[in-house]
Amino acid sequence: MSEEAFVLAIDQGTTSTRAILFDREGRARATAQMPLTQIYPAPGQVEHDPEEIWRSVLHVGREVLSGVGAKSVAAVGITNQRETTVVWERATGKPLANAIVWQDRRTADLCAELAQEGWSAHVAEATGLVIDPYFSATKLAWLLRNVPNLEARARAGEVCFGTVDSFLLFRLTGGKLHLTDATNAARTKLYDIRSGRWDERLLERLGVPHAMLPEVRDTQGDFGHTEHEHFGAAIPIRGVAGDQQAAAYGQACFRPGMLKATFGTGCFVLANTGETKVASATRMLSTIFHQLEGKRCYALEGAIFMAGATVQWLRDSLGLIASAAESEALARDADPNSGVYLVPAFQGLGAPFWDANARAAILGLTRAASKADLVAAGLEAVAFQTRDLLTAMQRDMVRSRIPAPSILRVDGGMTANAWFMQRLADILCQRVEVALNPETTALGAAYHAGQAAGFFGEAGELEKLWVPARAFEPKMSETEREARYGGWLDAVARIRSQGAP
Repeated sequence: MSEEAFVLAIDQGTTSTRAILFDREGRARATAQMPLTQIYPAPGQVEHDPEEIWRSVLHVGREVLSGVGAKSVAAVGITNQRETTVVWERATGKPLANAIVWQDRRTADLCAELAQEGWSAHVAEATGLVIDPYFSATKLAWLLRNVPNLEARARAGEVCFGTVDSFLLFRLTGGKLHLTDATNAARTKLYDIRSGRWDERLLERLGVPHAMLPEVRDTQGDFGHTEHEHFGAAIPIRGVAGDQQAAAYGQACFRPGMLKATFGTGCFVLANTGETKVASATRMLSTIFHQLEGKRCYALEGAIFMAGATVQWLRDSLGLIASAAESEALARDADPNSGVYLVPAFQGLGAPFWDANARAAILGLTRAASKADLVAAGLEAVAFQTRDLLTAMQRDMVRSRIPAPSILRVDGGMTANAWFMQRLADILCQRVEVALNPETTALGAAYHAGQAAGFFGEAGELEKLWVPARAFEPKMSETEREARYGGWLDAVARIRSQGAP
């Protein structure tokens, strides 16, 4: 095997960790995957074991390299579940608590306090985010308050905080570097995305010592080298990006106005807004798409907490299907006029509602309702929520004079379901293009690392590599589409918590 024939992408996700070797044409040449245990200490709480995350990274990385050797890798790129919060001992790298996962809602009360104190405007202006348990800031505040001696040790400089990328970088480099990149820092709700600095006001209010924060670097650049013992050679780490920004980069959404949606555990819609940090009037998030040579490119983003996770619930908790693939056939058998709606607010509602206290419900049930109707309602709920996001996002983009998208590029596990893809195009009344390479998140990380290492060319060259595997055009009549969507909005209104914005 010739030297430097590949880039290694480590994709540390919510439910699994993957490692993929990409060649110079962006093709996946070897893949390994390992599931990740989900820990549920109490209703609304979700945790991961950081040591299990670390072991999974070593396992999948070694597996994909077993046939080619580490010396064939030009660089490593890391992409990760965002907002998930990890604290560890600086001297040893030992985790000091389980990681609190982005889905976790235990800090809803603290978020309500912040909103009542009037922090919403500052949070939106500085961080581009909203006050919600989703982000790292209140998770970290909870850990500092509830893990014995953590706050005192943090103030003494003995504790590191980071998102998953930061923890992995620390471990991969043998504790030499405590770093993150701008895309991950932007999701903590502690980082001013205008100035590129940690926000002192929010740090003070939440009691977060500056000493525990990582250094923030460009998305492409020097993140050190892996220790020889991990993969058999010291490999340069040259790219880091949060999973949704990486997916948009892998989808070649390089120009302002381009848009992608990833349908994984949740659904995340991200639109490139270029040099403009859009101040959303519709409760979308402004975030950093990437930062190259100190220059920030921004994006608008909306999040659906339950997308593929809704299908998992139908399978694992209700037993309506034996596999996710079975959902397509059942949805085709559903009564199109059943009137059944499933609102999957199991962990509250994300954008544009941001109602942490909303709870899931099934509405419109009759004796005639079947399991096929429930499965179809679950899939259709993801399409409805995507329309909620795009409608809000397009208003912001038009107001900011950013071209409104006419095509939605999609990736993620749910794109294998043709019934869902067609229903998505119908509900959006928009062309939907499915990525040829389903691993766009890992591909984006590989692009970042590969460009920094000189392995890949400029964005224009990468854009030529993107082609859709399939495309879906809307077929549903306007009358039916609007009637269905109107029923969804009514169902959402019924489950909203009192006093929610």
